[in-house]
Amino acid sequence: MQNRKTDPKTNSRRSFIKNSALASSIFIVPRHVLGGKGFIPPSDQLVLAAIGSGGKGRSDILNASVKGREKVAALCDVDFSGSASASVENFPKAKLYADYREMLDKEKDIDAVTISTPDHVHAPAASYAMQRGIHVYVQKPMTHNIQEARMLTKMARTHKIVSQMGNQGGSNPLLGMVQKWVDSGKLGKISKVQVWTNRPVWPQGFAMPDPAPDQKPEDLHWDLWLGPAKSMPYTPNLHPFNWRGWWDYGTGALGDVGCHLIDIPFRTLGLKYPTDAECSVGSVYTQMWNADYHPEGCPPSSFITLHFAATDKSKSPIEMTWSDGGIRPSHPEIIPADNDIGGANSANGVLIIGEKGIISTNINDSSPLMPKLYLNDGTTEFGPEVEENDEPEYGHHRKWVDACKAGFGSKEHKELTSSFDYAGPMTETVLMGNLAIRSYMLRKENSQGRMEYYGRKKLLWDGENMKITNLEEANQFVGRDHRKGWEV
Repeated sequence: MQNRKTDPKTNSRRSFIKNSALASSIFIVPRHVLGGKGFIPPSDQLVLAAIGSGGKGRSDILNASVKGREKVAALCDVDFSGSASASVENFPKAKLYADYREMLDKEKDIDAVTISTPDHVHAPAASYAMQRGIHVYVQKPMTHNIQEARMLTKMARTHKIVSQMGNQGGSNPLLGMVQKWVDSGKLGKISKVQVWTNRPVWPQGFAMPDPAPDQKPEDLHWDLWLGPAKSMPYTPNLHPFNWRGWWDYGTGALGDVGCHLIDIPFRTLGLKYPTDAECSVGSVYTQMWNADYHPEGCPPSSFITLHFAATDKSKSPIEMTWSDGGIRPSHPEIIPADNDIGGANSANGVLIIGEKGIISTNINDSSPLMPKLYLNDGTTEFGPEVEENDEPEYGHHRKWVDACKAGFGSKEHKELTSSFDYAGPMTETVLMGNLAIRSYMLRKENSQGRMEYYGRKKLLWDGENMKITNLEEANQFVGRDHRKGWEV
């Protein structure tokens, strides 16, 4: 695949953008001379496009445009009759496309794209853009599976791409408060982390709905929506949102909010790849599946245990538990019974547990509750009651845009909180939970002719080599097969 940087015109312009910090003092005519106060020369604008323009995609491209400071040249969506129509109103001059491949091949001036599609399209779209020298902002989870995360992390380095994953809480300045408590040793030896959520808030746990091709909305490009997934007739109740609960397209509650919540301990404790994963899941009674959920989709609830080796920040091994479906940990004794743990109504949260106390927080979600430190001696420290934030989503998009202009390896790039160098390993950790869940449903016929489950064990993980070492069949879930034309 030809890299667009071979186009002399495009290469010249992109080089100018990437070196703007140096070039601005030499080549750019002062703005007041060109167009009066507030004028932004075209050469000083990033040319942006959106892949997935509705729902979260709309806010992503709006935030990346930085109140019109940057130019949005093109929008891509498989159905502009839905929520993506609002993006068309926001950017009426943008060209519209249904297929991101066509858009990226035709629009030669695009510098950077936001990718806000269903999970299964994240990696193919990001890969297609990065091979053409285009910077990428990818919604969480960064990819649909572990292998894709590892590939995109390496690709960003190879092609010198400025990348950012959309877990905006990583840019929340209050995360520094949690980091300070951890680094100062106030908790003493930290050995356990508990993370939980009330998600899913979409249907899952049952067989996928039956195809109904006669019900396909007229404006929906269904085959483009399927992308790398296997070809099948139109199936209702998947687009635009309920795809999250089916493995072909989504990554369940872990992929949705896990990238926000697990980010907190992963970042502040400096964790690396987990050493193992183990799970149990909630059941749904069906005659076909004998009180177990359907393997095509995510379970109604799950409980995951991950272990991590000691690191520079966490001097002892860490056990992390994750629970979803509304299952939360018991209320710690040192936190007053009337206090929420984590976020509002204790629905989502993180507890970082040390020998001297506990940090309770939920700052990476939408809850207004701030980080709280409870020590065994009765001492407490709380963050402010109200967040002070004068930028959308803590400036997560704007900082990425500024880094794109400064260029790969710049100070701005290195200061990004979720470039793929960080987001890749963190996403792999999140998706390890899904690998355990999917392995949980592996079954085969035993010598007595009965079906038995054989994947219900602690899975030992060789992170460097991306391999389960004690159950070969589980490795089928490390990656996936991509439909021709949608490869990574």
